[in-house]
Amino acid sequence: IHALLGSKIFCNRDIVETQQHYRSRWRSIRILYLTMFLSSVGFSIVIMSIWPYLQKIDATADASFLGWIIAAYSVGQMVASPLFGMWSNYRPRGEPLAVSITISVAANCLYAYVHLPTSHNKYYMLVARALVGFGAGNVAVVRSYIAGATSLAERTSAMANTSACQAIGFILGPVFQTCFTLIGEKGVTWEIIALQVNMYTAPVLFGALLGVINIILIFAIFREHQVDDIGRWCKKINTEAEENDDVVQATQGNIDHIAVVETNILFFVILFIFAVFETIATPLTMDMYSWTRKEAVFYNGIILGAIGIESVIVFMAVKILSKKTGERALLYGGLLIVLVGFFILLPWVNKLPSIQWEGIRINTQPPNSTVEPTGCPAVQSWCLDTPVIHLAQYITSDILIGLGYPVCNVMSYTLYSKILGPKPQGVYMGWLTASGSGARIFGPVFVTQIYTHLGPRWSFSLICGIVVLSLLLLEVVYKRLIAFSIRYGRLPE
Repeated sequence: IHALLGSKIFCNRDIVETQQHYRSRWRSIRILYLTMFLSSVGFSIVIMSIWPYLQKIDATADASFLGWIIAAYSVGQMVASPLFGMWSNYRPRGEPLAVSITISVAANCLYAYVHLPTSHNKYYMLVARALVGFGAGNVAVVRSYIAGATSLAERTSAMANTSACQAIGFILGPVFQTCFTLIGEKGVTWEIIALQVNMYTAPVLFGALLGVINIILIFAIFREHQVDDIGRWCKKINTEAEENDDVVQATQGNIDHIAVVETNILFFVILFIFAVFETIATPLTMDMYSWTRKEAVFYNGIILGAIGIESVIVFMAVKILSKKTGERALLYGGLLIVLVGFFILLPWVNKLPSIQWEGIRINTQPPNSTVEPTGCPAVQSWCLDTPVIHLAQYITSDILIGLGYPVCNVMSYTLYSKILGPKPQGVYMGWLTASGSGARIFGPVFVTQIYTHLGPRWSFSLICGIVVLSLLLLEVVYKRLIAFSIRYGRLPE
């Protein structure tokens, strides 16, 4: 009978999800996969070029200000995430999605023009990146929708796919940036609108184009859907439909707010250590290996692209591994791998890095030469007595962090959404995203300040200590990190 009617049972009792509804639900989820991908591209497509571009447009900017530039993105996201999350709890999610992406498109266009003012260019870049981050606050809307539109059995896989799309964005962002280096620093200028298209501005213009495409797809394809933990269709929280009694019963019970707070803390740590890693990559390699600005952008783009590919493989693997070990054990293992990665990154040998201007002095050229200075700047006093970090150490650390971070990322989101259960998750996901954004604020500022004044040994030692503390916290809260339906005995653990 169901075959004749074109319907399929995906739920229990008398609540039926038709084939059409099922397909529409997953089309909408896949559109949000794309939104997550484009959001991460918007962040990563310039991450390797921000530092050299900042040096080019404003000579007063130093490594410490780089931390504020990168943190500005996260400040915007931290402010916007709870707002967009609350908006999505009471209104159709297409509204905050479209508005947020429009803001990101406008901010990318602003970034393309930050070279025009005659002074204070670094502050214009700061504002542009803050607005891009504000637009990226839609991550809370994406995650809350996917959590509400999937059953408990579908949740881990859907969250892993979401994070995989995010990781692919981080892969292709640096790859796009690497391709755009072929345009060069000078590039071409469109005089009519005073637009300079070069290796620094082309990526953000490309990002703006992708944002416009995303808005069109949201209006054309995205629809509202919600199911409960078992997979039964239920009322969408932001429509006028009546609730089913089974759904009301499924939502009864209090959220474990201790588990919620502690998951937010763990997520903060996870994003903090990754923000440190991606922020310090360009300055570290320029100081340790005497790479030029262009070389640092190019080589780190390749390295981060390779790590992104590794991360996608990990995201796919955790969907299988989580069924055997559980999300909590994977989270613990991911943190251990990250700890080993940062421990390896500590300076161990006796060789010192090359000091900036040393080679030019040998050739009797003055310090104000047009030749780009390379090496570790002598104004950073630690350069004179801190051993170099070998390239093999750096790459090994990259591989390990690229393995541990995606595991921690997916498991954090999955556990969090399961702890919340069938409750409206917009605001809660907004706070989780804000927690991660806060980490992206403090991480870059922390590492650039510590790195500039004390060097890599202190920077990475402190990170190792933070990871150890997070492992201890996870040990304490381990038994509380269970799904809402399991906590109230509605599903077996």
